[in-house]
Amino acid sequence: MLVENQDWEHPLRKEYTCEISRLPALLQECIDWLWHTRIAPAEADPRPLLQVVAGIVYNDRGEVLLSSRPEGKAYAGYWEFAGGKVEAGESELAALRREFAEELGIQIHSAVPWLTKTHSYEHAHVRLRFFRVPADGWRGKLQAREGQQWRWQQPGRYDVSPMLPANAALLAALALPTQFSGSLNEGLHAADGFLVLPLHAANPPPGSRLLVNLADLAADTPGDVRRWPLVRSADDIATAQAEAAVWPADNETAAEQACAALAAGVPLPLVLLSANADIAARYAERWLAAGAQAVVRGGKDIAD
Repeated sequence: MLVENQDWEHPLRKEYTCEISRLPALLQECIDWLWHTRIAPAEADPRPLLQVVAGIVYNDRGEVLLSSRPEGKAYAGYWEFAGGKVEAGESELAALRREFAEELGIQIHSAVPWLTKTHSYEHAHVRLRFFRVPADGWRGKLQAREGQQWRWQQPGRYDVSPMLPANAALLAALALPTQFSGSLNEGLHAADGFLVLPLHAANPPPGSRLLVNLADLAADTPGDVRRWPLVRSADDIATAQAEAAVWPADNETAAEQACAALAAGVPLPLVLLSANADIAARYAERWLAAGAQAVVRGGKDIAD
């Protein structure tokens, strides 16, 4: 989701773009992507953050709604999750409801926060708060009120393009399960054979997922193993460059800290795991309502 803002250019960007006008459009897009994701990360952007909300709307088939950006706006024709700027004095949920009514003519009455991303575009530095809207959380008939296109897509199997650069990791994350069983000793199991191997598993096969301690996130493992780090603070989450993370919460302090981190917004899917049945029973609904990817209850924990 993008919003319009004043023009701004990083003082060093001319060194990378002085010849862009002579390059093919596709190569220019690649250079823009590299600039924003590698050379000028959002954290270093000096512009004020614009608060933006976007909605991931589901239908009864488990598909999500994507719409194209209309002509006349930045990145016109790119596909995104609908939404827009949070106005002064407006809550995030109120902004989400207003934007969907204005853009697509539907009414949002139930939404759960999920991921929060910060991204630098040429025209704006934005903080995007994504909400999941279940199939029974909206009503109305979809309308292209801004001349845009819209299409339902199965998570993990998208056939519309181009997508907004900031949404690549989020689109992949939508295909991750929302229900798991297991423990750190046993690994995490989900439907359709989805498996995250247990902590300290030896010789993980190529392409597998593996629970790791945060300190081991960058350790050498064979065959493009995707590591899911164990995190225990908001700072841990901020430094965890991973597909998803797992937060063990076996006491009240850890449970409350997880609630606070979720409320502030997390940039990657966060699975809460508790070996304490009482903690799991008391906090599961709060964690899920605050945006946890899943809650794993009752698994046996082990020391790091």
